[in-house]
Amino acid sequence: MKLLFLFSIILILTSCATKVQYNDPVPIHDTFTLNAPQIGEDRVINVWLPPNYDSTKDKFPVLYMADGGVVMEDFPHIANTLAKLIEIDSLPPLILVGIENTERRRDLTGFSENMKDSIYCPLSDGAKDFRAFITNELFDEIGEKYRVSDKRGLIGESLSGLFVMETFFLQPEAFDIYIAMDPSLWWNDNYLVKNTEKLMSDFPDRPKKLWFAGSDAPDISKFTNQLEDKLQNMAPKNLKWTYSDEPKEKHHTIFRATKEKALIWSYGN
Repeated sequence: MKLLFLFSIILILTSCATKVQYNDPVPIHDTFTLNAPQIGEDRVINVWLPPNYDSTKDKFPVLYMADGGVVMEDFPHIANTLAKLIEIDSLPPLILVGIENTERRRDLTGFSENMKDSIYCPLSDGAKDFRAFITNELFDEIGEKYRVSDKRGLIGESLSGLFVMETFFLQPEAFDIYIAMDPSLWWNDNYLVKNTEKLMSDFPDRPKKLWFAGSDAPDISKFTNQLEDKLQNMAPKNLKWTYSDEPKEKHHTIFRATKEKALIWSYGN
């Protein structure tokens, strides 16, 4: 039992910690700073534009990343993946917007009544303020600076995947497409999964897409599997969704292992 408990602690700490640094080439991109009054600080925003952005007057869909830093996060990884998939015509051109984290554990976790969660992440309900910054400030700023359509997506994994799922359940009208790899659904005694029926009782009429995946991490796959079962029985007709069960993937490998099929399913031509 002690070994099992220790293993669980390690898994949870891994999902809360700053992510592994990869040596991805950094593509050409825009960077600017935007004040986040809801959080009380400035945030660095990274924007990758599709190759044909300057040769057309078209408007483009936008994919947002809540963990979109250049150095310690996945902005280069996803930007390079988009470039590849757009080049081979697997995806239509779209814009990537990454928000660089300052306090990942604060910004990506919502409320929790489980005091044990405070061992891993602060019980600040910081996701509420971070989400308000994105929807109230960042959407408008991106709309003013770039030619964007009204189609928005949100992608993330681990704690950022939890942020994706919490946004899907609590503010589904904010985005059209939700992509979550190994979301930390154990948070707050797996509140989102326990309350799926209640949270989706007033789901918006506009069509939505949800793609989510679970690795072999037992503290996550247990709840992603439960969510799949619930959605099979009660998903609204205007929600197109799929679950990718990935028992051969680890928590630290699933993002890179599933990124392409997630993006193609969500945006593919």
